[in-house]
Amino acid sequence: MQEKTKRQILIITIAVAVLGLLCYFASKIGSQNLTESSELAATIIFQVRLPRIVAATVLGGALALSGYLLQIFFGNPIAGPYVLGISSGAKLVVALVMVFFLNQGISISSFGMVLAAFVGSLISMTVVLLLSAKVKNMSMLVVCGVMIGYICSAITDFVVTFANDSNIVNLHNWSLGSFSGMNWPNVWIGAGIVGLCLVLSFIFSKPIGAYQLGENYARNMGVNITLLRVGLIGLSSLLSATVTAFAGPISFVGIAVPHIMRSVLKTDRPLVMVPACFVGGAIITLVCDTIARSAFAPTEVSISSVTAVFLAPVVIYLMVKRRGDR
Repeated sequence: MQEKTKRQILIITIAVAVLGLLCYFASKIGSQNLTESSELAATIIFQVRLPRIVAATVLGGALALSGYLLQIFFGNPIAGPYVLGISSGAKLVVALVMVFFLNQGISISSFGMVLAAFVGSLISMTVVLLLSAKVKNMSMLVVCGVMIGYICSAITDFVVTFANDSNIVNLHNWSLGSFSGMNWPNVWIGAGIVGLCLVLSFIFSKPIGAYQLGENYARNMGVNITLLRVGLIGLSSLLSATVTAFAGPISFVGIAVPHIMRSVLKTDRPLVMVPACFVGGAIITLVCDTIARSAFAPTEVSISSVTAVFLAPVVIYLMVKRRGDR
């Protein structure tokens, strides 16, 4: 009953956060002298502001859930899609595919972007897995992941910087991480993919719980370890890819939110942590996106800059604490 109450509190919290942000955006519209045109105000609220709020909610939750699944897979709380370079790999492949298609005068669909990002995520994940077989120290693996991220980001920046097409040059804002320009078709596609991954994560909750107690214990409980590992890799990569395809790479949400949720709820049970991470990631991403949009208005900063300021200290604390425990 206590766990159910906690989940209900989290759901209520995110509902209040979404409503509060919607009211905030509505008040900002009013302050910009748009009240004289109710039609214009309604268009801005429902076609510009609301898709962005929903996208930040869904994709922020997806990023935190992806980080939690990666932490389960590697058995370490400092694993995450951004830190391990998985998001950067997805960003690179999406940028290359978009540059190629736009140079041919062909527009790429939302599903095409997600597919390209998924391929990039899997490539980066494969490199990380190969490194993890050689590097047993998780801190060194994180450093390798950061280097992979830098390499992918450098190649992406090179491609975007020297592009000739104006549409390609506009990829620069996306490559830094932003929910700006979200529309309802992209929101529905992203929500559908994330919703499916969320359901599958719930289905995997019991096997994951057994896996946390050790591979031998999980096998004795009838868990197919190979299938579970493939599921964890596939779900975490697809979640990270969906976020990157629509919003670009967003830093530190995936690694910091699961740790925050563990500290708040005092548990690591997957049945609790899966919804908790999703809700926590949604709330934190919503807040950070609001700050990114309004702190220096009319100039908008990338959301990764804001998440780095607030969540990077959490990552530093995790690494220092892990070192101290040893």
